[in-house]
Amino acid sequence: MLCYTGYVPKNLTLALDDNLLRAARKAAVDRNTSVNQLVRDFLSRLVRETDQQEAALARLEEIFRDDRIQVGRRTWKRQDLHER
Repeated sequence: MLCYTGYVPKNLTLALDDNLLRAARKAAVDRNTSVNQLVRDFLSRLVRETDQQEAALARLEEIFRDDRIQVGRRTWKRQDLHER
């Protein structure tokens, strides 16, 4: 769980189908945790993955912008590719 100095938890209300809630409670019991903790863990992972994806995309954009590959002149003709 993300913890910050001055961390004050906020409540979130979810509306879930009975079957989904029952399955989530079973999954929580199987993992020795709570449905609340499952949701917190899921949201933390989601935010972390999103941050990582955004960082990776920013790095790719930087690479594409700054790192240009120099390719020499083409020394062949289209016909050369089809000669046997």
